[in-house]
Amino acid sequence: MEFRDLKQQYQLHKKQIDDAVQRVLINTNFIQGSEVSHLEEVLAEYVGVKHCITCANGTDALQLALMTWDIGAGDAVFIPDFTFFSSGEVVPLVGAAPIFVDIDEDTYNISPQSLEQAIQYVLEQTNLKPRVIIAVDLFGQPAEYEQIKKIAEKYHLLILEDGAQGFGGRIGTKKACSFGDISTTSFFPAKPLGCYGDGGALFTENDEWAELLRSYRIHGKGKDKYDNVRIGINSRLDTIQAAILLEKIQFFDEEIKECNQVTEEYNKGLQGVVKIPVVKEGFVSSWAQYTICFRNGKEREQAMKCFKQNGIPTAVYYRKPMHMQKAFKENKVVELKYIVTEKVCERCLSLPMHPYLDINSIRKIVECILKI
Repeated sequence: MEFRDLKQQYQLHKKQIDDAVQRVLINTNFIQGSEVSHLEEVLAEYVGVKHCITCANGTDALQLALMTWDIGAGDAVFIPDFTFFSSGEVVPLVGAAPIFVDIDEDTYNISPQSLEQAIQYVLEQTNLKPRVIIAVDLFGQPAEYEQIKKIAEKYHLLILEDGAQGFGGRIGTKKACSFGDISTTSFFPAKPLGCYGDGGALFTENDEWAELLRSYRIHGKGKDKYDNVRIGINSRLDTIQAAILLEKIQFFDEEIKECNQVTEEYNKGLQGVVKIPVVKEGFVSSWAQYTICFRNGKEREQAMKCFKQNGIPTAVYYRKPMHMQKAFKENKVVELKYIVTEKVCERCLSLPMHPYLDINSIRKIVECILKI
């Protein structure tokens, strides 16, 4: 059994993916080939925004956004305490201060109430200037942007949507990666829309920011790559990866539908047994992960042992809150509490989730949980 079955996906779409890669090999335009600009057009239309700028990976995408906004020393950036390391890593990389925020107990996304408390703390107790909210669309579900935007407007903050796990999700008819002033995603292979290596993208409606992003991603270029007008980085999406993504976007929505059917089967078997994922009314998840919570850490360890004995892969996202990471030891704010995050880190477990998970496999997974 696969945790995220990329093998079966490839076999089902092998010819069109192989043909797309072969075209790039024949043309030998491996960097900034025509497939890259075509993909940017396709993704911008899919998300429903004016500009898409591809880059080398999702981490670079976050850093590029902060560079575009000139975020640096003395600035505070607010990040959910329950997320992958890169969401916070990029903040000290540009010289700013990460301020971690507790999460909502149902969605695991950033808590608007805790966010406002953290902003008020920074304003009243520090010399930092609040600048940016990094809202992460965790496990496939967009964050609560209606409330987040009200807070951002109240305190004059920018919203950076980290849609690495949320690409393909939506609120109503509005899709993930359209909610931030700048939004980002990752094409890491296991993401909802993944390539066969690293890749990322940024989305924005702002023409000026889009031009800056295009400059920063190629060594701060001006008229061309040998005219350097600012200090940038080297972060380009390979043409081969763009070609693969152009093929995979064609069946992407169908895969999301299949993942939602898998979710329904999981929910039937696990409702009332463990805490199952909560998708808010009007929201649609792209199901990067299907994550449950046990009553305590001991139950989780028992379940993981049962899964291992039965050849079922699982993963813990995440064992350690951001504020407890050694790399952030200088950034911990002891006055802010992370009660929900710490509880979830101790109890959560992600189960196999992909469009090709059959009913017998789902029943086998559910039975392991019922046993304990």
